[in-house]
Amino acid sequence: MMPPRAEAWARLSEPWDLVIVGGGITGAGLLFEAARLGFRALLLEGRDFAWGTSSRSGKMVHGGLRYLRQGQFRTTWHSVREREALLRLWPGLVRPLGFLMPLYRAEPPGRPAAALGLWLYDLFAGHPTHRYLDPERLLEQSPHLRREGLQGGYAYPEALTDDARLVLALIQEALRLGAGALNYARVEGLRQTRAGHVEGVMVRDVLTGREAEVGARVVINATGPWADGLRGQLGRPPRLRLLRGSHLIFPGWRLPLAQGLIMIHPVDGRPLYALPWEGVTLVGTTDVDHDQDLEEEPAAAPAEVDYLLTALRRAFPFLDLTEADLQATFAGVRAVIGTGRQPPSREPRDHAVWDEGILTVTGGKLTTFRVMARDALGRIRRRLPAPRPPARPALAPPEIRRDLDPRLLRRLWSRYGPMADTVLQAAPAEDLAFIPGTPVLWAEVRWAAGHEAVVHLDDLMLRRTRLGVLLPQGGIPWLRRHGDRLQSMLGWDEARWLTELECYQEIWRRAWQPPAPGGPQTPAPRARTRADLMRGLG
Repeated sequence: MMPPRAEAWARLSEPWDLVIVGGGITGAGLLFEAARLGFRALLLEGRDFAWGTSSRSGKMVHGGLRYLRQGQFRTTWHSVREREALLRLWPGLVRPLGFLMPLYRAEPPGRPAAALGLWLYDLFAGHPTHRYLDPERLLEQSPHLRREGLQGGYAYPEALTDDARLVLALIQEALRLGAGALNYARVEGLRQTRAGHVEGVMVRDVLTGREAEVGARVVINATGPWADGLRGQLGRPPRLRLLRGSHLIFPGWRLPLAQGLIMIHPVDGRPLYALPWEGVTLVGTTDVDHDQDLEEEPAAAPAEVDYLLTALRRAFPFLDLTEADLQATFAGVRAVIGTGRQPPSREPRDHAVWDEGILTVTGGKLTTFRVMARDALGRIRRRLPAPRPPARPALAPPEIRRDLDPRLLRRLWSRYGPMADTVLQAAPAEDLAFIPGTPVLWAEVRWAAGHEAVVHLDDLMLRRTRLGVLLPQGGIPWLRRHGDRLQSMLGWDEARWLTELECYQEIWRRAWQPPAPGGPQTPAPRARTRADLMRGLG
C-alpha cells in the first residue's frame, strides 16, 4: 500500500542515508536492499514507477543462454543463480515457465552446442534441469512448429514475471521497512560538496510545481537510459549505448503456446522467443540502436515488427500470422556499457558501478537486480551507518477463504503476497470477478486506483494492471464502456476523466498500437503532450 502523496512529500525533509534517483527495477531493488539492512532510503522517480524499461521488458527472469555464446559466463552464472533465488523469494510473482528449444537439420545452434549450453545452465543452477525430446514428443508439446528438418529439441526451465508489478512489490516491501518513495518527482539539480560528493538533490513535484531540497549521505543514480544525463550535470562524459528491444503481443488463441519457445531468426541467426503471458502471447526481441528523444514513449518501428514476424512465420508456418493478428506492440530502451561492438546484440550485459561524486549503477538486466544492489551498497558502505541484520520479505500466505474460487485466490496471492487478504477485504462482491478476456480482477483495478499511487490513466492501464495490452485496442472500448465505474474508483470528475482518456488514447496510439499493414516506415508527427492536454483542467 502506497501512502498518500502529501504524506510522502512531507517526508522529504527527513534525514536520509540514501537518495535513489530512478524508479525502475534497479532503483526499486536498491531501495529494498537498503531498507532491508536498516538504512534510511528514499526513492525519487520523475515519471511513474517502472515507466521506462522495467515495464517494457520481455517478462523473463532467465539465465540468458545467448550470453554463453558470447563468452559472458559471469553474467549467465549470476542470472541463473538469481533466477533460482527469485523463484524462492517471490513465489507467484516470479513463477516457473518451461521452455522448448527445437533443433533443425543444418541450422544453428545444433545439438552439441545446445547440449553444452544447457549443461552449463545445470552446473550454474546446481541441479539437472534439461531433457532431450525426440521430434514426436516435441510436437506433442508444440504442435504448430515447423516440421521440415526437425530433429528434436530440448526442454529446460526458466521463469516469468510481471516486471512492473515486481518493481512495485519491491517498493512496497521497502516502504513497510521504513523507506520512502515518490513518483512524478523529478530531480532537477544536485548538491555537491567541496570534496566532490553529491549529498543532496533538488526535486520538483511534476504535478504541482512545488520544489524541495533533499539531503542524504549518498545519492545513487539508478536512472537506466537516463543515467548519462544525470552524470552530465557533473561534467562526466557519456558512457552508455542505448538499445531498443521491441516486442509483439498476440491474442493467446492466435498463437497458442503452453510454454516458452526459442526460435532462431532465419536471416541473422539471432535467438528470439515466444511465450505465454497473462493470457496473451509475447514475442521478442529486437536489439537496435535507439537514437530518439528519451522523453518520448519508445515504440516498435515497422521494420522491427517485420523482422519479428519473419521469424514467427518461419517457426510456425501453418498459422499464417500477419500484422493484422497483432493485439499490441511495445518497445523498451536498455542501457548497456558502450563498446561499439556490432551488431548491437553483442554488447555485454554486465552491470557497472561508477563512483564519480554521484554513484551510478547501470547496465545489467532485470534478473540480476539484487546483484547490482549489493554491489552498489558495498561500494558506499564506509559512508553509511552500521547495517542491522537483514530483514526478510513478509511473504507468509494470507488466510484462505474456502468460499472463494481458487483461481481468484491464486491470482491475488501471486500479485499481492501477504497483502492479498487486505485487497480482498477492500473489494465489494461485484469486484470479485475477472474482467472478460483477461486474468485481471476488478478488485485489482479498485485497489490500484486507491492504494498504488496511480496519477494518470496510463499508470493504471499499462503498469498497475496490464489491461492496455491484454484487452483489444488498448482497452479503450472497455474504458468507455465502464467510464462511470472507473471514475468513481479513481475519484476523478468528468473533465479529468475525459482528459485522461484522451491522453491515454494518444499514448497507446503512438507507442503500443501495432503499425498498420503497409503503413509508413517512419513515426507519426509528434502529438500534443500530456501537459498540453492537461492544461485545460487548471
